[in-house]
Amino acid sequence: MHKVILDTDPGVDDAMALLFLHRHPAIDLVGITTVFGNASIETTTRNALFLKRSWNTAAPVARGIGETLNPERTHVGWPTGIHGEDGLGNIDVPAEIDLPLDPRPAHRFIIETVRANPGEVTLVAVGRMTNLARALRDDPEIAALVKAVVIMGGAFDVPGNITPAAEANIHGDPEAADVVMTAPWPVTVIGLDVTMKTVMTRAALADIAARGGAPARLLADISQFYVTFYEQHVDDGMVVHDSCACAYVVAPELFTTRGGAIRVLCGGIADGQTIQKPDGRIFPPNAWDGLPSQKACTDIDAEAVLKLICETLADGD
Repeated sequence: MHKVILDTDPGVDDAMALLFLHRHPAIDLVGITTVFGNASIETTTRNALFLKRSWNTAAPVARGIGETLNPERTHVGWPTGIHGEDGLGNIDVPAEIDLPLDPRPAHRFIIETVRANPGEVTLVAVGRMTNLARALRDDPEIAALVKAVVIMGGAFDVPGNITPAAEANIHGDPEAADVVMTAPWPVTVIGLDVTMKTVMTRAALADIAARGGAPARLLADISQFYVTFYEQHVDDGMVVHDSCACAYVVAPELFTTRGGAIRVLCGGIADGQTIQKPDGRIFPPNAWDGLPSQKACTDIDAEAVLKLICETLADGD
């Protein structure tokens, strides 16, 4: 079993990732921590509680802080054209969910859960890296206690999706992402290089809804707004960014990775760009020297990953 904390900003594709983790038999979902990004921290936390209640997920929800690691960064608005006004595809999520939050802020929840389970917890981060960076700042020693960090974010050999240089999760808090990438824990980055190859068709989504019971039907309803957005980018269906990171946890053999230190640019026209110095390449002294080698995914067996995602979503209890 993989003990997983999902750090998330629900978010339509975040909802799919959460249901995947909830239903996969090899996953023990021990916590859900919320971060702002696809919507405000108030909305993403409300959405996490809504999904927890709807899917009868046992994992506690801990709320993050609603600002970037560098509080002077200017907020530019929420992506309502992608995820809807309510963050979940405009399905009219109730304004309040009558479930308690964990009393700890998200970064303290991460720290204390990792310390209680040394060497066992995988952090799956599918939003901005703010909570993970705050946890490291508060308790740097947890880096040696985390089993693995799997991130959905970044773009290495392909263009970004929020600017030509940057992917949205990294661009939303690049200082936090750089802290996470350069920390001495094992990071795997599942970026646009592979997620853009992983498109769930309308027919596949309909099959999940038909086979997977009420939770899958809710997921299909949530996803319709997202599918409409992706009509301008793919022929049929939607890109399942966040679920790819979850699939990596249970099936890393379906991904090709490249090792090397990773830095995130902070500021300028390439703000949020992820750049890897591949292992074995020799350069003059630079800002990548002396940093841990992390994994960047460069290719994916998209057909097999989609099959894994679809079967997990459709076959849960």
